[in-house]
Amino acid sequence: MPLSALDVRAVHLPPSVRQLRQEVRDFLAAERAAGTVLGRPDSWLTGWDPAFSRRLAQRGWVGMTLPREYGGGGRSTLERHVVLEELLAAGAPVSAHWVADRQAGPTILRHGTEAQRNRFLPRIAAGRCFFSIGMSEQESGSDLASVRTRAERTADGWRLTGTKMWTGGAHVNDYAIVLARTQESADPHAGLSQFLVDLRDPRVRVEPIRLLSGEHTFNSCHLDDVELADDALLGRPGDGWQQVTGELALERGGPERFLSTLPLLTALVDQIRRTGGADPAQQARVGRLVARLASLRQLSSGVAAASAAGRPADVQAALVKDLGTRFEGELVNEVREILPTAARSDATPGSFPELLATAILHAPGYTLRGGTNEILRGIITRGLELSR
Repeated sequence: MPLSALDVRAVHLPPSVRQLRQEVRDFLAAERAAGTVLGRPDSWLTGWDPAFSRRLAQRGWVGMTLPREYGGGGRSTLERHVVLEELLAAGAPVSAHWVADRQAGPTILRHGTEAQRNRFLPRIAAGRCFFSIGMSEQESGSDLASVRTRAERTADGWRLTGTKMWTGGAHVNDYAIVLARTQESADPHAGLSQFLVDLRDPRVRVEPIRLLSGEHTFNSCHLDDVELADDALLGRPGDGWQQVTGELALERGGPERFLSTLPLLTALVDQIRRTGGADPAQQARVGRLVARLASLRQLSSGVAAASAAGRPADVQAALVKDLGTRFEGELVNEVREILPTAARSDATPGSFPELLATAILHAPGYTLRGGTNEILRGIITRGLELSR
């Protein structure tokens, strides 16, 4: 089932955007024929393939919305959204550049100095500089204001000390944007700042946190008195909370929050076709899943439009992530009931039993990463109260 089955608004897209969607599909078809690993659930998190990222960048599909003067594509948010949908639907291995493209680049563009923009943005757009997220800590996950990592002033810059948890890709990426406390305050949201930290620094110690599948994606990242120059500060001291909330809106409202398991749904439909077609009950259940996907796409497109217009989108992004990640887990359970199959991690790679096993093992993280759904509902509730 290609993503075109969900293109409920395709007739309203400008011809150039429809052409772009087809160009991405043609590229992915060629990659599939060449043997690139495609069709994987959760590929935006675990599909680390720098060469694939660079091939995308060569076509202008990384850093698409960054200005041309910084090596970006200067293209619209809608165009980028379409490219992301196609990559996720195909289960393409995009995790190497995902965080850099999704949030590090836009955050540096918005808050960085001209020197920082010139240093990082062209490399991000070229698929040659990859970022991790340095937010969460032990006992400071969704409650980011309680972070205990500290950055203290030195004669030459800053000294960074603390431990960040769940730093995806820290063992293979180049940099992390780290949230740290730079000043004590009665208001926990004040006195926070962000820093650009080189993950290859010998005083950055990375330890793996393995998934249930055994995959090494996440890490605990120990910052042992890391010495930073003044130009490692991102934005102004004390503005970290405002900056990080804007970054979280970019992280939470994208199509990866409901399309992580679409390759499994596609595999289900293919499996049913190969075994004689769906009965009416199966058709109805698959139809309901597709209808929910279409609704989530509308919500996520709204977040992209708000961000492009410079409007706050944190509440809408929280809503997308809450509804979308719950849907991802429910889709896995629905697939198991629609077509009962023994999930097997040792089955042929790409087979339905193997894809099902991958989705099941990844499912516990869907509603946790990027902020738990309980915290997100608090954000949504407060946003609705303020809007009255």
